[in-house]
Amino acid sequence: MSRFAFLFALLLQSTAVFAAQTVLIFGDSLSAGFGIAVEQSWPALLAQRLAAEKPSYAVANASISGETTSGGLARLPAALERFRPAVVVIALGANDGLRGLPVKALGDNLTAMIRAAQARHARVLLVGIKLPPNYGADYTARFEETYRRVAKREKTALLPFLLEPIALDGNAYQPDGLHPTAAAQPQILDHAWKALKPLLKSP
Repeated sequence: MSRFAFLFALLLQSTAVFAAQTVLIFGDSLSAGFGIAVEQSWPALLAQRLAAEKPSYAVANASISGETTSGGLARLPAALERFRPAVVVIALGANDGLRGLPVKALGDNLTAMIRAAQARHARVLLVGIKLPPNYGADYTARFEETYRRVAKREKTALLPFLLEPIALDGNAYQPDGLHPTAAAQPQILDHAWKALKPLLKSP
């Protein structure tokens, strides 16, 4: 290869890299692929769909198993600096609920994360979760309403319940009853895609 051809090829590669807009998935074990191969997780399947349908976008999955909204708030600034995303999917709160943490803190942390992303000119999709009924009707109701209230106030897109399409299917969960199987991930992706697609604007 001539020097000119090599430089031209390098330029094309660099242009492709810089042209990509990042969708940052910022969640917990439900998005980190807990108990399954990472490439089977719904964010990995999202990356495949974007490559086929929205090739100007790429996925960065910064989800961590066990993460709470307070932990997410602490590490979000570094993630925003590193990935400079065009879209941020905030899918946190399940661990707050399972630990019975204060609902006010949930709302405050989600609000702060949304504002931090918006300050970076990123479009945000807030993804909610629902708790088992054994946490009490009052707590579960206030927990779920927090996502709707925050999304409305901050004028951001909302997916009320990530696991809605498999919520009543016991076969869609691993033995712990909390984490979806690999076979359930395409359904989760299809559900999330409906809320995410409108945010994927042309570059």
